[in-house]
Amino acid sequence: MPAAAPAASQTQRDPQRIYSIAELAREFGITARTIRFYEDEGLIKPRRQGLTRLYSAGDRTRLSWILRGKRLGFSLGEIKELLDLYQVDRTGVQQLRELLRRSRLHIEDLQRRRRDLDAHIEEFKDVEAHVTAELRKRGIDPESD
Repeated sequence: MPAAAPAASQTQRDPQRIYSIAELAREFGITARTIRFYEDEGLIKPRRQGLTRLYSAGDRTRLSWILRGKRLGFSLGEIKELLDLYQVDRTGVQQLRELLRRSRLHIEDLQRRRRDLDAHIEEFKDVEAHVTAELRKRGIDPESD
């Protein structure tokens, strides 16, 4: 997903800068453990200097896209596949096409789920109306406990 990264966030960053795990955790509001988990999953690959992890600007960008992908509901597997496409095609075209395809699928799924939720809400409103009417018919105020 780096090909689709917002230009503003990248142009203000030094591409040669190295980040510590603590800096990235603080910047993104996550734990170092979360970052290590993404590393274990093969989503980011920092350099090492002894036991110290050194994260590049590219690692930072990948982490940003991992977190955005998670917010959007992509699985870690999907995120990894999308990020790895950038390694295959540095123009980012394949990555963007696949992101578009998967985004459309997610939109369809979310719209279906919204329709299902709307149907459930309407069904509960119907139950509410019937129960309210039945209580009133029995001389009971439906709003009292």
